[in-house]
Amino acid sequence: MNKGVFLVGLFLTVILSCKPQNTEVNNITIDNLQVVLQNEENVQLLDVRTPEEWAGGVIETPIKIDVTGDDFEGKALEKLDKTKPVYLYCRSGGRSLKASELLAQKGFKVYNILGGYLEWTEKNKE
Repeated sequence: MNKGVFLVGLFLTVILSCKPQNTEVNNITIDNLQVVLQNEENVQLLDVRTPEEWAGGVIETPIKIDVTGDDFEGKALEKLDKTKPVYLYCRSGGRSLKASELLAQKGFKVYNILGGYLEWTEKNKE
């Protein structure tokens, strides 16, 4: 009897202590990003476009990792801090969403920037 109770208790302890990873992707607007950039220091802003696209301009000073390049996941794990949120953008939002989903599965808190670099440049015309 005691052995059975012990095993049930052990089983419940193991099950309840297993915390599922948050794999949620949060979508934010360019306006939201501007508020974050104005109010937060050391923001992990990740540009997942290609080097050719980076040459045409970037938002602030991002970390650059081409999501279509070799070993995106390995480079992201090497360059990014899991204890801080990551804000991702691409040209218009498609590639950054895929990259966001991948990083969320790896335990990062991610924010996909809707509209991407195109919307950023449109809203920040001078």
